[in-house]
Amino acid sequence: MKAHNKWLTAPLAAGLAAAMLSGCGTEQGGDSGDAGATIRVGMSDEIMATDPAAGYDPGSWLLFNNVFQSLLAFPKGGSQPEPEAADECGFSGGSRVYTCTLREGLKFSNGNPLTSKDVKFSFERALKIADPSGPAPLLSSIHTIETPDERTVVFKLKVPDATFPSKIASGAGSIVDHREYAADALRTDGKAIGSGPYKLESISDTEAVFSANGDYKGSAKRKNERVTLKLFRGDREALAKALSADEIDVAYRGLSADDIAALEASAGSDKGVEVVQGSSAEVQHLVFNVKDPVVGKLGVRKAIAHLVDREALVQNVHKSTATPLYSIVPAGIAGHNTAFFDTYGSPDKKKAEKALRSAGITGKVKLTLWSTPSRYGPSTDQEVKAIAQQLNASGLFDADVKSVEYEQYEKDIAAGKYGVYVKGWVPDYPDADNFTTPFFGDDNVLGNRYENALITGELLPAVAASPDRSATGSTYNKVQDLVAEELPLLPLWQGKQYAVASERITGLEWTLDASTVFRFWEIKKG
Repeated sequence: MKAHNKWLTAPLAAGLAAAMLSGCGTEQGGDSGDAGATIRVGMSDEIMATDPAAGYDPGSWLLFNNVFQSLLAFPKGGSQPEPEAADECGFSGGSRVYTCTLREGLKFSNGNPLTSKDVKFSFERALKIADPSGPAPLLSSIHTIETPDERTVVFKLKVPDATFPSKIASGAGSIVDHREYAADALRTDGKAIGSGPYKLESISDTEAVFSANGDYKGSAKRKNERVTLKLFRGDREALAKALSADEIDVAYRGLSADDIAALEASAGSDKGVEVVQGSSAEVQHLVFNVKDPVVGKLGVRKAIAHLVDREALVQNVHKSTATPLYSIVPAGIAGHNTAFFDTYGSPDKKKAEKALRSAGITGKVKLTLWSTPSRYGPSTDQEVKAIAQQLNASGLFDADVKSVEYEQYEKDIAAGKYGVYVKGWVPDYPDADNFTTPFFGDDNVLGNRYENALITGELLPAVAASPDRSATGSTYNKVQDLVAEELPLLPLWQGKQYAVASERITGLEWTLDASTVFRFWEIKKG
């Protein structure tokens, strides 16, 4: 699996209890508010693609989740996919054959009928194009697709894959009109024709406009008829100012911890700004290149694990807008454990020194930590500097920090030039599989040259074949314990998802959950 743009951000969090799920949290009455009012949403992310075969970033998937339908979708607050464009779906053949029956009367926003032909076309197209920045790796278990009639789709998989329903419930499962899209090339006109709750009216570098799709048939119940998405392209200060100036109704993704604190301070004032917090499974790791001449030594990695103070990072750098993370599977996802805390405990200089001495290292370890501000947020540089200070304060390390722009950062990681660097991960779907499978084996998304034959050859294939996801915990525990022991990465924090909004807005709590689906249709302006 290749490294895609789902790697992201500074913490999407707000430990701001005063406004949590209040005011703009719970909608009072299903018919209150003005459904015809335009909802103005702002975010600092860009929309990198309008074609589902190309986009694999949070901004693009926000568009896909509102404009396109998938066979299945994650219900608000839920982690198990349910039928959306499909009436029903189910496995047979030991998790190797997955059959879906479509709803009757489905149409695209241009009026064309949506049939099994479009479903087959959409998946085969994404796999054929295999865009480097696209979601094709999520669909790689598909062997063939059959369409015995206009409403039936049969997926035959290469291997048992019980997570297949979750994968196709994500943006990777977006269904396009076969009459509107080329089978072997990306769309380049910036248009998007789907069958979801909204139509894309227009898009530019600074704004995307969405209107209700009157032909939509699915599970979503729209609370508004129009959404304008303002794109601030990484300018967090402008995003915060726009909310304060009532130029947008909702600020989603991109406000810094300081911005949120300042906006919270205005809660209850005549500005009427409140913070809504939801759950999130976004994570950030310190990654080790296991072939590096310095951190390729396990003793060095263990020493770092004994010294990094996550509590201090969360409190001092991220202003409590995240929580410490002690494993690769985050809290709230079935299969989570605390392997890294169990193995290394609280920061301990003596244990760090013992790890180095056991590896035959007697002097200070010279180390460079690499960061990038342009993908993971400006606080990332501050965070990495704080980690370097923690290491140096022990007297065991001589660590410095270097920061480069994201494009160069990714090239250098791929070339193996960095020993220690930061990566953040935005899940494609809320299952432990999405926090493990992409991280191991050839071409893993970490780029850290780490392989473990037991993990890739036995443990992960075993849980992939298990349709009962609640029964996979013991195997995922083994994976997490192995990773903590071998240390190809060090989990740092898990984000809390947030949005800051005018008190006139309701329904935001239904857009902020571990599925990472920002549901336009749940938002209403009162």
